Amino acid sequence: MTPSDKFYITTPIYYVNARPHIGHAYTTLACDAIARQKRMTGVDTYFLTGTDEHGQKIERSAVAAGKTPQQFTDEVSAEFRALWDKMGIKYDGFIRTTDEHHKRGVQQIFRKIRDNGFIYKAKYTGQYCVSDELYVTEGGPGAPCPICGNPTETVSEENYFFKLSAFQDQLLKLYEEQPDIIRPETRRNEVISFVKSGLRDLSISRSSFKWGIPVPDDPSQVIYVWMDALSNYCTAVGYGSPEKRDQQMFEKYWPADVHMIGKEIVRFHCVYWPAFLLAAGLPLPKSIVAHGWLLFEESKMSKTRGNIVRAETIIDVLGNDALRYFLMREIVFGQDGSFSFDSLVQRYDSDLANGLGNLTSRTLTMIQRYFNGTVPYPSPTAARTAAEDGIAQLAAVVIRNYNQLFSEYQFSRALEAAWSLVAAVNKYIVEQEPWAVAEKGDEGSLSRLATILYTSAEALRIVTALVHPVIPESTQKIWAQLGLKKLEQVNPQKLKWGGLALGTKLGKIEAVFPRAEKNFVERMQQMEQDRINQSAAATASAVTPEPAGTGAVAGQPATQAAGATPAIAAPTATPATPGAASNGIISIDDFAKVELRVGLVKTAEKVKGADKLLRLEVDIGTEVRQIVAGIALAYAPETLVGRKVVIVANLAPRKLRGIESNGMIVAASFGEQGTPVLAGFLEDVPIGARLK
Repeated sequence: MTPSDKFYITTPIYYVNARPHIGHAYTTLACDAIARQKRMTGVDTYFLTGTDEHGQKIERSAVAAGKTPQQFTDEVSAEFRALWDKMGIKYDGFIRTTDEHHKRGVQQIFRKIRDNGFIYKAKYTGQYCVSDELYVTEGGPGAPCPICGNPTETVSEENYFFKLSAFQDQLLKLYEEQPDIIRPETRRNEVISFVKSGLRDLSISRSSFKWGIPVPDDPSQVIYVWMDALSNYCTAVGYGSPEKRDQQMFEKYWPADVHMIGKEIVRFHCVYWPAFLLAAGLPLPKSIVAHGWLLFEESKMSKTRGNIVRAETIIDVLGNDALRYFLMREIVFGQDGSFSFDSLVQRYDSDLANGLGNLTSRTLTMIQRYFNGTVPYPSPTAARTAAEDGIAQLAAVVIRNYNQLFSEYQFSRALEAAWSLVAAVNKYIVEQEPWAVAEKGDEGSLSRLATILYTSAEALRIVTALVHPVIPESTQKIWAQLGLKKLEQVNPQKLKWGGLALGTKLGKIEAVFPRAEKNFVERMQQMEQDRINQSAAATASAVTPEPAGTGAVAGQPATQAAGATPAIAAPTATPATPGAASNGIISIDDFAKVELRVGLVKTAEKVKGADKLLRLEVDIGTEVRQIVAGIALAYAPETLVGRKVVIVANLAPRKLRGIESNGMIVAASFGEQGTPVLAGFLEDVPIGARLK
């Protein structure tokens, strides 16, 4: 089997001392996007995630909750799986370290290392961080843990030791000869510095508690939780199984191509794990990629600070793809990134609703209106302009750059490249004014209109295929509206301009990204606060208190928070703004919720079967809105074209006579009949300006 035949990617397995949060979601959806993209290119892909369930911290947390460790881990592990299912994560394997096949595999790795002469028994007296499940060699009793800062406990036991010191030179040679094994470079440099400072042998068993995997031939000891946890990457694909099919699976997928982790657990994955594998005579993973933390107000997320956000909060309000897009676009992978509900909603509106959503709606709506829902293909004799050539050339550049950047895990830059095409096509549509071209009605104009709309639809097809791994639910909807099938089988690396077939019949056109309502931020903040209150009431004594400074959930080691970008901040819920008083007076906050914008009427026509309704297309600067207004008795359609009007831009869409209206025209009314008079301006006001 050649290396290109398969791709094996893993998240860290998440520690189950507390419920999942958005930090865990960040790592998992990044791996999900990578795995989806690999599958689209035809590579046999295996994507693993799971939960780490042993250790002293779990045993203590279970006792505090009045449950057995197995009951406790069953409940929390199920919550992780439920969240991944809710998020549509397409994992191929979900491992639990309490699985019997995992226990068997871990014991086999222990035996191999022992039989190869790298394990011995000795007395250990020193400091131990329960929070990080880490032996601390520096400092005396109570010395702070170098990772989390929590005071360490003094441990004195007779344990089994791993000869980590024997691998110092071999590890340094590995880092030098295979620099890509640790990414990014900053993390590799940190690891090299740590190893050069000198490696000491590592205690790999404990006798002071029982919640773990027994040491082979010595049930009085349990295997060190990190040897237990790290081994999951092998046991999940069949290592240690007597079954032939499991052995074949291990031969097929191991070594892992990518271990995706959070930067706080680099030492365990880049020093201990390769040393364990070398000692056991097993192949090393090809790459360990460490990302940064999610920060809120420049602080690492932690339960102690009360700044954790659950992924469910965002999903319930904005949907899965809003969360996926924000985390992949907003955060430069490998670096720390900031989160806020405000920035989430702003990114959603600007990139998804007003960007890709607007491109989809305006393009497909005009194809439906002017070509009966069939994708037009420009006549070979139709004149192409530099504008069409520019879009096609840009698309080719975006395809190349996006695939290259995505393969390097530069998700933010890849998405930025894709959205440069979205912005260019939206601008192209505004400049070409297809609605005005359609009004001319002659054969030449119809051919020109076909060219414009085909160009727009083809660019939409390309963007949709490229970004499908990042926002799979929305792109699947757009793909169906384009009248296309089997998006997951489209290879993004082989996309070329001109692939949208002549005569393709569109599917049902629906809004993909409804604009965020003004109260979405407050809703998410309140929902998060409610969840925090409920959780606190239900599990007040269920977890070990978290040490100051750790970014993991209470008691959670920076360990298996593994990719866990420690979660996000849930600011204190904003009090609801008082509504209108009994005398009808409203506050300035109430008024500020209404978004009034200056718009330019591009087209106007009567609605069939409705005497009072006109269908307008109004340019508000960032997009062209379709609005249905009850002003047909007062204004002839042709008198409105080119006129500036005021619209309510943040009104929820509604349908009138089967036509979706995205806004409301502001008008005064007078007389017994309530005749409407449109609001206007004496001075020249730019399109899109907001009224305050």
